[in-house]
Amino acid sequence: MPFVPPFIAPTRHSDPDSALAQVRKIYSQQIAHLREAMQRFVAGEDLPGHVRACYPYVRIHTDTVIRQEVLENLGLSYGFVAGVGRFETTLTRPDLYARYYLEQFRLLQQNHGVELEVGTSTQPIPVHFSFAENDHLEGSLSSGRRMMLRDLFDLPDLGAMDDGIANGTWAPHPGQAQPLALFTAARVDYSLHRLRHYTGTLPEWFQNFVLFTNYQFYIDEFVRLGHEEMANPDSGYAAFVEPGNVVTRRVGLAPEPGDELGAVPARLPQMPAYHLSRPGHGGITMVNIGVGPANAKTITDHIAVLRPHAWMMLGHCAGLRNSQQLGDYVLAHAYVREDHVLDEELPLWVPIPALAEIQLALERAVADVTQCQGADLKRIMRTGTVASTDNRNWELLPNNMPQRRFSQSRAVALDMESATIAANGFRFRVPYGTLLCVSDKPLHGEIKLPGMANKFYRERVDQHLRIGMRAIEILRAEGPQRLHSRKLRSFDEVAFQ
Repeated sequence: MPFVPPFIAPTRHSDPDSALAQVRKIYSQQIAHLREAMQRFVAGEDLPGHVRACYPYVRIHTDTVIRQEVLENLGLSYGFVAGVGRFETTLTRPDLYARYYLEQFRLLQQNHGVELEVGTSTQPIPVHFSFAENDHLEGSLSSGRRMMLRDLFDLPDLGAMDDGIANGTWAPHPGQAQPLALFTAARVDYSLHRLRHYTGTLPEWFQNFVLFTNYQFYIDEFVRLGHEEMANPDSGYAAFVEPGNVVTRRVGLAPEPGDELGAVPARLPQMPAYHLSRPGHGGITMVNIGVGPANAKTITDHIAVLRPHAWMMLGHCAGLRNSQQLGDYVLAHAYVREDHVLDEELPLWVPIPALAEIQLALERAVADVTQCQGADLKRIMRTGTVASTDNRNWELLPNNMPQRRFSQSRAVALDMESATIAANGFRFRVPYGTLLCVSDKPLHGEIKLPGMANKFYRERVDQHLRIGMRAIEILRAEGPQRLHSRKLRSFDEVAFQ
């Protein structure tokens, strides 16, 4: 017999704050039930049955299609459902997603004039997702008692957390509700735990604008600039967070509860993240994804559940045109996908469009930082197609086949990550962009040598990073309403951003 907490009946709400309060109530009750049962189990007690707690849900019913003039007045690409029927999604971590949930609830009520139903779903919360950040209760269990976990608690069910909704392959069973969000609560929880592992920081620290890089040099410079901002009492940034959740507050700001728990890790995680924090998560997160499309897919798979406003790639590339110089910039306006890591989720026949809002912000940022205009700007920055490959030694393949394909595609640069990041941005409806810097020209005899590389890095890394940060300032000032493009939304789209 299942051991469950007392049932909380579904409630209807015409006020988003009231709906969120009910989500909090249900989630807190369910999580407390799991934690208490787990503590009893660790203490050696016999539990009265299979322990089960479930996620809260939000649901709406619509009986009319939203009018076209309403959509045009909205100016948003989200906040409404595509047709009539029943729509719902499970929810998690209302402490982390409070601002996000409130905005989605508000838009649903504004655009459809319906009540929000909040209740307890039938989707179990895996016990692993109930632990608080510093809880490691399962570590004190004997091997025999650890084996009993799956009999007494719900474990993660990968079949309940796939990406069918985001991929456009999900199909409802007869009578099943349509989805309100791209991700179920279990899928969100899974990624939140993966982010801790891969980046060495809490999901709470991630900001709404994310920079990815494939070189530690950029991270070193970001750390220097982060501490520089913290020493400036007039900075718009409030905190700088490094792996291990090591928090540096801006001068003049007192430490906050939890800051003392941060500790420099013995070794850096696989893809360390650094956060230059602003109120409302309006700051900048930077992640060193390392080399290769697999890492690029992995980290964007998980950051996507945080629903950032934009992510951009700043990295190095091979210049494919003889007219390019080392240190020139490449603004990607198209992508050749030879990375292969997303072929199953996003077929190659799906185009990955350039997003005007990101393109214009990056171009303006290059001009602002370099002080180049017109023809001078064109001399240092080329707009063109970027090819991404999963073969680091592509130039050694026989018969010049890769070179021929890159020439036919009109590619001007090649790397291993940019197309993956752009494609996953398209897939998860996260605005994306790419600004690369030419670090070698292997087709033209200019390969990386230690002395050349050191000189190149010294001259370009600081400028390139400042361009990326300036682009984020421009996008932040324009606001998310202009940034989120309808190019990323299908004709049968979920309502949540």
